[in-house]
Amino acid sequence: MALLGENGTGRWPPWSRMQSLNEMTEEAGIDFDQFIESIRNQASIAQMSEQFQVSEKTIESLQDHFFHYGIGSVQGGD
Repeated sequence: MALLGENGTGRWPPWSRMQSLNEMTEEAGIDFDQFIESIRNQASIAQMSEQFQVSEKTIESLQDHFFHYGIGSVQGGD
């Protein structure tokens, strides 16, 4: 729960924003469309790691984000 400031409002906005998958793949140097295509084609972690020249841990993290949050994530509430 956000702490209230002096004026009775929260310190943080009533939503959270995490990077989109597009932003995350770009940061890792991976072409977003190719990444999604590899998931669609059910490429293994090892195959994707080799294809995109990144660690298997990076691919696992990106796939986990995709399957948990989807392509973009803005979560919020009032």
